[in-house]
Amino acid sequence: MKAQPITVFACLIFLLLSFSVWHIGAGAVYIAPAEIISALQSVNSEHHFIINNFRLPRLLISGLVGAALAISGLLIQGVIRNPLASPDVLGVTSGASLAVIILAVFWPHAPISYIPAAALIGGFSATALLLFLARHLLQRPAAFALVGIALAATFGAAIDYLLVVNPLEINTAMLWLTGSVWGRNWQHLPLIAPWLAVLLPIAMLLAYRLDLLALGDDTASSLGTNVKKLRLLSILVAISLASAAVSVCGSIGFVGLISPHLVRSLLGQRHLLLIPATAITGAILVISADLFARILMPPIELPAGILTAFIGAPYFIFLLCRYKNW
Repeated sequence: MKAQPITVFACLIFLLLSFSVWHIGAGAVYIAPAEIISALQSVNSEHHFIINNFRLPRLLISGLVGAALAISGLLIQGVIRNPLASPDVLGVTSGASLAVIILAVFWPHAPISYIPAAALIGGFSATALLLFLARHLLQRPAAFALVGIALAATFGAAIDYLLVVNPLEINTAMLWLTGSVWGRNWQHLPLIAPWLAVLLPIAMLLAYRLDLLALGDDTASSLGTNVKKLRLLSILVAISLASAAVSVCGSIGFVGLISPHLVRSLLGQRHLLLIPATAITGAILVISADLFARILMPPIELPAGILTAFIGAPYFIFLLCRYKNW
């Protein structure tokens, strides 16, 4: 029996607000919830500088990146009807990461605004290569996912080679590749916020058609859906969101895999509910991962991607065993 949507959304919003307050308050300087509110309201507050210049932009970027990755995973799973699909599992984020590393190695002084373009090119190139190599495996989720994993490993090897041959800024690059929100500020917010602001409404407009697609291509076509155009547009939205997220924080793994499954178990298959709920869930996952990455081993900050991988890898193995005969 599925939960009532209003109950699910209320719980998700409560968790999002709770982790957000905790995220802003935690750190070398602890800030109580009441002081957070005061600091947000007054520039003369004792903690206004810390919150406004460091913690608030980091929180917003964490939430937006998590939402983008989660929606991307939901759309990819929906259009290819593969429960094991997600941007990182299929090698999309690795392709985007490789493109950004190539830009950093061969054009180290490129403007920061070039990073999203590089990530988009890498993400779309990885997707095109995957669909070409596994074009006969679209109906076999486990096999399709394994091709994506192999592709991601290949991109990872290429990244390692570039970093070994060009060791400049290797520490920063490795931190970025593991998926980290460390050092992110207001300058990075325009790299992700406009993408989500434009593409989230488009995803919502596709919700009804995605519900029809879940019934099968023939059924969707008979009900007036252009299946090829729907798949193409959905994949464009999904890869754009994933690439935008990678351009800001690197590869934060498994958010796009875990979030849709968690939400489907609560709300069923209606994409009009799944899309916003999955976005909130993804935001919670990345915010909480970044929070615990900061407080587990002070003063050392772990990359958030390590914690999401620690949770997501066993869950992926569970799903792989569950769908091994597909």
